[in-house]
Amino acid sequence: MEYENQLLPILREGVDVVKMILFKRLREHLSKKCPGCEHAYINKLSGAIINDLFGGPSPDRVFVEFAEENKSRIDEELRNIPTEFEKLRIPLTDALRVQFLCDHQEGIDSSAVLRRANELGILISDREVPLPAKFVSLVRKLGSANELLREARDDATGSLH
Repeated sequence: MEYENQLLPILREGVDVVKMILFKRLREHLSKKCPGCEHAYINKLSGAIINDLFGGPSPDRVFVEFAEENKSRIDEELRNIPTEFEKLRIPLTDALRVQFLCDHQEGIDSSAVLRRANELGILISDREVPLPAKFVSLVRKLGSANELLREARDDATGSLH
C-alpha cells in the first residue's frame, strides 16, 4: 500500500509531462496554422484541447466559456492529432492509459476518456499497457528531449525533474 501511495503521484506527474509536451507542440502547430491569432488565444485553445482529450475541463468560468465558444475548433484539432502529431501517439496512448489506471485506483471511472481517444484514432489499441517503470522512463526521455525535465531524478522526493 505504501508503494502504491508513492507510485500514483509519480505516474500522474508523468501524465502531466506528456500533457506539457502536447501543449508545447500544439502551441507551435496552432501558431503556424493561425499566424494572425493572438498568443493568449493559442494558449487557451491548446489548453482546451488537452483538457478535452484527458477529460479534465477547467472549473474556471472563463475557460469553460472559451471551450464552449470554440467547441468546433477544439473537436477539429482533436480529430487532427493522429495525423498532425503521429509521433506523440505512443506517449499519448501510454499517458491516457496510465491516467485511467490511476483514476481506477482512486475510484474514478475515466473509461469514457479512453473510449473517446480511441474513437478519435489517438490510442494505439494493440499497444500493451505500460508498466510503471517503462512509463516513467519514456516520460523522462521525452521530458528531457523537450527541455521540460532535467536528466536526473531526485530520489529523495521520488519526483521527475
